[in-house]
Amino acid sequence: MTTKQTLGFIERIAFDDLDIDCKAKVDTGACSSSLHAERIEVFQRDGNDWVRFHVLFDSNKARIDRLCEAPVLTQRHVTSSNGQTSHRYVIAASITLAGQQFTTEVTLSHRGNMTYPVLIGRKALSGRFIVDVSQSFAGDKKG
Repeated sequence: MTTKQTLGFIERIAFDDLDIDCKAKVDTGACSSSLHAERIEVFQRDGNDWVRFHVLFDSNKARIDRLCEAPVLTQRHVTSSNGQTSHRYVIAASITLAGQQFTTEVTLSHRGNMTYPVLIGRKALSGRFIVDVSQSFAGDKKG
């Protein structure tokens, strides 16, 4: 039996291909992960849909100002915890979380009114981690 690494309810995450390193909220109640994005614009590259977006986030927990581009994996409707449904673009993101590097689906969503620019959902956690909500930064202890 493989031992799964423990995460706290707040962890540091790196989006390797987007050059973003920030704090994220771990949410086992959310199915998918999301990254704050503004000014999302779809364009064609080599016959495929791509998105260009601005990760502009400024709070006491995170400051990010980065223009990003990524291929569109798919699009879907996502229902938030307050019951509102929104259309979101989904990208495949290479991330490093608690020393583990892997690729996971991430939706692009406006999270400007949230405390953290990233939400880590069940799909990214499943089979890799367990969550202890009484801890923060259990995955790396760097905080």
